[in-house]
Amino acid sequence: MTPEIPYKRKAVEPVECIKAGWELVKPQYWLFVGMCIIGYAIGMAVPLGILMGPMMAGLYLTFFTLRRREPIEFGTLFKGFEFFGPSLVATLLHAIPVLAIVIPTYVLFYVSFVIAVMAQSQSQNPNPLGILGVFFTFLLVIMVIFVLLVIISIGFVFAYPLIVDRRLNGLDAVKVSFKAGLANFWRLLGLMLLTGIMGMVGFAFCIVGMFLVLPITYGAMASAYEQVFGLKDPREFGSKLPPPPPVFN
Repeated sequence: MTPEIPYKRKAVEPVECIKAGWELVKPQYWLFVGMCIIGYAIGMAVPLGILMGPMMAGLYLTFFTLRRREPIEFGTLFKGFEFFGPSLVATLLHAIPVLAIVIPTYVLFYVSFVIAVMAQSQSQNPNPLGILGVFFTFLLVIMVIFVLLVIISIGFVFAYPLIVDRRLNGLDAVKVSFKAGLANFWRLLGLMLLTGIMGMVGFAFCIVGMFLVLPITYGAMASAYEQVFGLKDPREFGSKLPPPPPVFN
């Protein structure tokens, strides 16, 4: 049974999230840049992003630890491996549907393209409209797939934070993430568009600039999570620290 975790609807403020993300990482900006670079390097080292889950869990754990006014260090990133099982489940639940949509689509396109070319070559009156029809159909399919991938991405946006902050298992984290993500769909879409533009600008600067933007991007996502769910009271973890403020300043 999926745990009942309260969340707010239409709570995400995209611009405020980005501002809060920057304010969060600014005091230790280069530390977060290093974490993002190493996290991506380790996460992409194994197929299907099997190690990406623990890296994302470690990164969000770092953000939330900092928000609870507790000290962080580079090694905090690797504490994400304490959530290896749940994060792996969440990663696979994300990757498998995407692959199940994308791979058959491309296979179908290339098969259809080859058949169309062969039919044209064997015809006495070749008609390029047949090949153009394949491309046009494929373009429409790509647009549909793009919409599906956006919905899936928004549905998974809170999965890793929920694993880290609420100690949910992978399946429950995905279920709760989808509920809260879809309840904040358009605002999260706006946040993703803004961070996506930031990422493209960073990518344009010799690719390396993308990693300079990533800390702000993930800080913004951590802010969005806090706006929707709030952080779990640290006293529930046995901490004597005061609870964090309800929203980012």
